Amino acid sequence: MKSYREELVFNTPRRRSIINITADVQKAVDASGIKEGLALVNAMHITASVFINDDESGLHHDWEVWLEKLAPEKPYAQYKHNGFEDNADAHMKRQIMGRESVVAITDGRLDFGPWEQLFYYEFDGKRPKRVLIKIIGE
Repeated sequence: MKSYREELVFNTPRRRSIINITADVQKAVDASGIKEGLALVNAMHITASVFINDDESGLHHDWEVWLEKLAPEKPYAQYKHNGFEDNADAHMKRQIMGRESVVAITDGRLDFGPWEQLFYYEFDGKRPKRVLIKIIGE
């Protein structure tokens, strides 16, 4: 079995951003030479998420609205975590959206269902953050 590791780096201009990383992960699969296996894609920061869903702007808006209802950014004083950084809501949003996704690789391609794509969701941006791509297989 072979393994391959690559990192993506994001420095989003806004606090929250949704970035489609499907093509980036497929490029890593291509570079790995692995034809059959698994790709783990992991947000390496506790205020960001990697998840699989549809790339549709209305849905992206709906996530923002829904997450803000569940873990509102303000008022900052509502959270005991807030102090040096006012990012408690970002930790909670990450917990809801998840840490990582695993995608099967079949014949050298990410093996998705209809409409599925990979996304990086930043909840506390404006600084460099990393995403790990770990590919294993044959």
